[in-house]
Amino acid sequence: MSALVGGGLGAFALTPASAGAAAPVTAAVVTKAAAASCATGKYQRQLETYLKKAGGYGAVTVDGRQSAADCAAIVKFQKRFGIQPAKGLAGPTTFDVAQRIAASNTASCGAKKSGVTFCVNLTLQTSWVMKNGKVLTAPTVVRTGMKGYRTPAGSYKINKRTKKEWSDPYEVWLPYWQRFKGGMGFHQTTTYIHDKWRGSHGCVNLLPADAKRYYDIGAKGMTVKTFGRRPGT
Repeated sequence: MSALVGGGLGAFALTPASAGAAAPVTAAVVTKAAAASCATGKYQRQLETYLKKAGGYGAVTVDGRQSAADCAAIVKFQKRFGIQPAKGLAGPTTFDVAQRIAASNTASCGAKKSGVTFCVNLTLQTSWVMKNGKVLTAPTVVRTGMKGYRTPAGSYKINKRTKKEWSDPYEVWLPYWQRFKGGMGFHQTTTYIHDKWRGSHGCVNLLPADAKRYYDIGAKGMTVKTFGRRPGT
């Protein structure tokens, strides 16, 4: 993850001021210059509000104006959720992801008080894992079945797991495969997950790091709960 721009800049840099002389450039000047390189997006203030409330992405000031710290926090968020390009612009994709993550109520899954439950909110296209009634992994983004291949709502059990599964119908490898219904399962996405017009053929696509984490947690017999319905399906 990216470190905050301008954080811990105690040293001075030197820049020509006049012939034969050099003037110190303070951390504030460096920070201001760094901020100027980050564009202010349409959803700047909304995203600042979300990131400040969520925490964990760095210092953010809710004022609708881009700063070096704001930019670093947005970049960190974008990298976490695989948003490209990760350049700190508060654009529609970044805001959409932030809204969906913020709206994900982990209690809505109705997970049991014992054991592990993999939760998938089909409406919001998000997922998280509960263990013994508590959140084990925070909500993240997913992509489920597109129109004609809708991922159904229901309660299932993981019944097959392989680190790399070959899909005969679609001729593609599916990393971190965990099947829970028919030919449907969790696996690492094979395309850019934020292309909304795309979708799976019923599987739950995950970002690479999330797919690996889910695989590390998973085991045969664990519960998978899908609920809601993907818009447009």
